[in-house]
Amino acid sequence: MLKKCTFFVLALLLVAGVFVPASFAEEPIKITVLNYFDLTSPGAEREINEVWYEFSVRNPHIIVEREDLFLDAFHQKTEAYAAADMLPDVIYMWPGGRSTSLHTLGLVKDLRPLLGEDAKYYQEAVLAPQAGGFLAELPQTMTSSHALYVNVALLDSLGLSMPETYEELVAMVPVLKENGLDTILMGAQDDWVIQSCLFSMIVGRLVGDEKLNEILAGEAKFTDPEFLSALEFYAQMYEDGVLHRRIMQTDYAEVNGLFATGRAPFMVDGDWKVSNFLTDQTTGEALIPVDRQHEFKMTIFPAIPGEINKASSSGVVGVGFGMNAKIPAGSAKEAAAWELIKWLQGPEVQKMRLETAGTIPSRVDVTSDNIEPLVVERIRYYEDIAITTEVLDNIFQGEVYTPINIGLQEIGLGFATPMEVAERIQEAFDDWFARQ
Repeated sequence: MLKKCTFFVLALLLVAGVFVPASFAEEPIKITVLNYFDLTSPGAEREINEVWYEFSVRNPHIIVEREDLFLDAFHQKTEAYAAADMLPDVIYMWPGGRSTSLHTLGLVKDLRPLLGEDAKYYQEAVLAPQAGGFLAELPQTMTSSHALYVNVALLDSLGLSMPETYEELVAMVPVLKENGLDTILMGAQDDWVIQSCLFSMIVGRLVGDEKLNEILAGEAKFTDPEFLSALEFYAQMYEDGVLHRRIMQTDYAEVNGLFATGRAPFMVDGDWKVSNFLTDQTTGEALIPVDRQHEFKMTIFPAIPGEINKASSSGVVGVGFGMNAKIPAGSAKEAAAWELIKWLQGPEVQKMRLETAGTIPSRVDVTSDNIEPLVVERIRYYEDIAITTEVLDNIFQGEVYTPINIGLQEIGLGFATPMEVAERIQEAFDDWFARQ
């Protein structure tokens, strides 16, 4: 009865010459979304208002039921949904790594056919096939998983300058210790951080992607001298005092305040970490105020002894949103889910993320004059990178990168040697490879 009344009212409005939005006349469609979201981030309120609320205003017939989770809670929920065959309609995804099973098991759709002519608005590199060999998620950016954040003002106050080589970095350690400072901070309590933000860069410098591809094909081993040398260099960083084992007791959010308040002149993290230092639109405050942001810079790690790739950093296409493969092709639900994904990677949202989080757009039609100095620095940082190499948890599946993550922490804590870790990683790889 309600449906008949609705159509009757619409007919009267049309006869009377009143404009009726197309979306108002459409049947309501519910879509579920699993979103990776830090509610404490500076841009959180703008994200909620300008992204999600604005979408509902523009598309009143699409009812979005959104679940916001962050860090391991998100990944654990994703795995639970996938195992129960209850994946949401739209899901936040990585191009590989911890989203690999979503790609390789065909749990999400290929978005390239839906993208169609709109592909011209995106950088070509971000539309490359992902872990499953297709475009499973529409990326919002290109991302560098490694960046060296530098407190230039702190270095200057100590009479130090930016090191160009690892040896010069080691030479700073005694001076920093005398002043009660660490050398490099990391929020590495979660085991993915060291692998993604530091060790992948080291592997890129000392091992290279060609060797990694040989390992992936079963034609080389993690116990070969090249990969072992990367583990040994990482272990050496603790012996040299460049890294301290307390990084593994430092929460991923806690490190933001430590770096902003000058606990060390350097911090290693992904380029996305910039967002945590920008002005919070709700409070007008920032961990690094705008008038001090010029005191900080981003660059790549100094030259490492024996490196085969100079001035390289690890990177990958960015995260984005995928669509549940079980949604029928050509259905109203597919149209609604695609409308949301298009909006989430559209020009207005990407501009907002550039302004609030410094996220470099994947679109070619997005710019802004309203960005803070640290965002400008994040964009400039890419000029320092000569070569972008693989991120380990993007090319290897969880059965392989998990022992890498754990092994790196064990090396740092003195619980295992580089060779012991390499052997365990190889054993895990052999078990995985045998099942393929």
